[in-house]
Order: sequence, then structure tokens, then C-alpha cells
Amino acid sequence: MAGSKQTTLADRTEISGRGVHSNQPVNIVFHPAPANHGIQFMRKGLAGGRERLIASRHDAVSASELCTIIGDVESGSVSTIEHLMAALYASGIDNLLIEIDGPEVPIMDGSSGPFIAVFDQIGLVRQDVARRFVKVLKPVRVEQGEKFSELLPFARGFRMTVEIEFKTSLIGRQKKTLDITPSSFRDELQHARTFGFLKDVDMLRQAGYALGASLDNTVAIDGDSIMNPEGLRYRDEFIRHKMLDAVGDLSLAGYPIMGHFRSFCGGHKMNVSVLHALFADRTSYEIVEERIGAPQMTDVRPRAPAFAFAVGNR
Repeated sequence: MAGSKQTTLADRTEISGRGVHSNQPVNIVFHPAPANHGIQFMRKGLAGGRERLIASRHDAVSASELCTIIGDVESGSVSTIEHLMAALYASGIDNLLIEIDGPEVPIMDGSSGPFIAVFDQIGLVRQDVARRFVKVLKPVRVEQGEKFSELLPFARGFRMTVEIEFKTSLIGRQKKTLDITPSSFRDELQHARTFGFLKDVDMLRQAGYALGASLDNTVAIDGDSIMNPEGLRYRDEFIRHKMLDAVGDLSLAGYPIMGHFRSFCGGHKMNVSVLHALFADRTSYEIVEERIGAPQMTDVRPRAPAFAFAVGNR
């Protein structure tokens, strides 16, 4: 099967909201971009009216503790990019200029769904240049105690196996494997929300984080209970959101990945670290323009039926 063509948005579009950590209002304008442009952020609103262009790549990441940040505070940065990047990756958008007038991507409802809805409304156009992929040739792995993240060869596209473990019985130990395609991401991951623990809120806010977190954009956990009146969107929403985050972080490879990503109790930092490990060894990967036997990641079309949120569904 020949490699698919690169894509961009069919037209300019916008979205607005507030940052989950900064609570600052932010406006984003998505501009179609030419072939081989990649995904780049134009950070506006800097001191002195400056602007800064930041490529969405692993080597532009400056922090990855509670969220993924590209650029740097001194010259301009954009934080909490993972949900947007996951939406772009899963929608098959290769080239886009993202104009943003604040320091943080808006949290919206805590998932990738609102971004995908915007892209669906505008639609995509194919570009007359072949799509490229990062093909994993041999295993690479990063570890931190019992935690690990790794990339393994996998000839049939992009597979993820993610496992998490939390002490609360509400989450416990959860594991999920999924072949990441536009349809699987939409069906299984796009609406899974970020989550946090009530016991950590005061500490986070004193440190300048979670200032915009609310029950409208975060699944709040108090002991073994969910504080959100509507409950969960999926019975295993926690592992699904961790997978959503990983899709966004791994999109910082610069090209779609052909490989199998596995992690245990990982997070943004380990997701980015495994990309550094991959690209540090030139024998562990190759850039290809052909995807043998894999589902196409382009030509995603709008899907009319709305997602029906229900307590404990799926």
C-alpha cells in the first residue's frame, strides 16, 4: 500500500477558552499550511509585541511534569499542548500553523473532543506530497524504578499498550491496548477527560497550577468517589485519558509513528523521554513514505452523530 498524502485544514478556523493551569483566556487561530510545513505554533502576545515560531517536536520540549510545554518562558512557550496534539494526530493533519495569543492551550472540556469537532466542521484537503512516518526498527526503553515507557517494532501501524496503577479502588490497576487510527481514537479515546485528586488541589494552586481546573474540565477524585455530578464518560476513563495524552506527546516525533508503544505508570515526562531515546540512536528508526498493510490516517470525514455522555457508559 503506497503511503498516503499529506493533509492540512481546508480553511482557517478559531477556538477560544481558558488554560487549566494558568486560568488565562486564550484564542487560537488554525491556519492551513503548505506541504512539509509540519505542526508549528506562532506564539503571540509576548513582551514588546514579539512573536515566536515554535515547532511541535520533542526537542522543543522544555518541561513535562504536569503537562507538556514547548519553547521556554524567557523567549516564549506554549503549555498543555497534549490534548490538541492528540486531536491533530488522530485527525491525520500533517501541516498547520497554530496562532496562539496566550501561554497555554485552552483546556476546553478536558479532552480532545472539542478540537476534533472544530476540525471536522472545516474538513481536510489532501496535498500532493507523500506522507512520511517514523518506523521503529528496534526496541528503545526508558525506566524510572518500576515505571517504564518503550517503543517496539510493529509493522501494522501504531499500537499502544498503556497500564496505570493508583492506590484508590476507584482506579486501581487498568490496562488497555489499542491500534491508533482516526476511527479508533474517535470511538475509544477522544472524549476521555483529564483527572485529578482533591487532596492535591491546594498544593498545586499554591505552586501556580490547576488555577483553571473545575468540574467542567476535570474528573475530580475525592478518595474513592467521583465529585462530578454526571460521573464518568467511560467506566475506564482514566486509562483512556492516559492513552490520549500519550498520543499527543508521541506526536512530537514530527511524523506519525509506525511502532508499538508500551508504558507502565508513565506520563508526559516518560512519553517525551522515549522519543529522545529513539532519536538518539540512528539505528533504531528510519523515516519512510510507505505504510505496508496499515490503515490510512488521512481523509478523515465529519461524523454527524453526537457523542452521548452517560454515567458509567461503555
